[in-house]
Amino acid sequence: MISAAIHGFILAFGLILPLGVQNVFVFNQGAMQPRWANALPVVLTAALCDTLLISLAVLGISAVVLQISFLKIALSVVGIAFLLYMGYVTWKSKPSTEKSSVQVFSARKQITFAASVSLLNPHAIMDTIGVIGTSSLTYTGIEKAVFTVVCIFVSWLWFFGVSIAGRLAGKLDQSGKFINTLNKISAVIMWGTAVYLILTL
Repeated sequence: MISAAIHGFILAFGLILPLGVQNVFVFNQGAMQPRWANALPVVLTAALCDTLLISLAVLGISAVVLQISFLKIALSVVGIAFLLYMGYVTWKSKPSTEKSSVQVFSARKQITFAASVSLLNPHAIMDTIGVIGTSSLTYTGIEKAVFTVVCIFVSWLWFFGVSIAGRLAGKLDQSGKFINTLNKISAVIMWGTAVYLILTL
């Protein structure tokens, strides 16, 4: 059981660590929002979406769904549209400072975007299936449950940590220059991911 927990921790951490749209957006919102609590919608949405994907991967359901070519293409197209649009919005967005009246992302926009990059990216889903879903086949019963719970726990811990790191970066950057640069980098990553999805359709 301990080995299953360690295995789940290492795999989940390795899967979530790379710099991607989801991580950058969570960090960005932690930095841009006037209060850390305002970034909770994106944190909770990202964590809940990962919980759903991990659960479906372990149960083998997501692998079956992605075998339906029409559904896979539909997910890609909607995901590409969201990435292109949100890349534009992120490029134009400004950090919330005392001298700035520019609106930061609303809770609804945070939830919509976090859900879209998590659930409308077939390649992200395939990564979850390939790493966590396949690895879970090694275990049965209580060990499989422990493996799954640890993977989910790492995901929640990570997103809360990323948002807090973003918050600290935002507080240190009173001028807003760092966050403005981060917005541009985030937008480029979103557009790059959209192009990648287009090329792999």
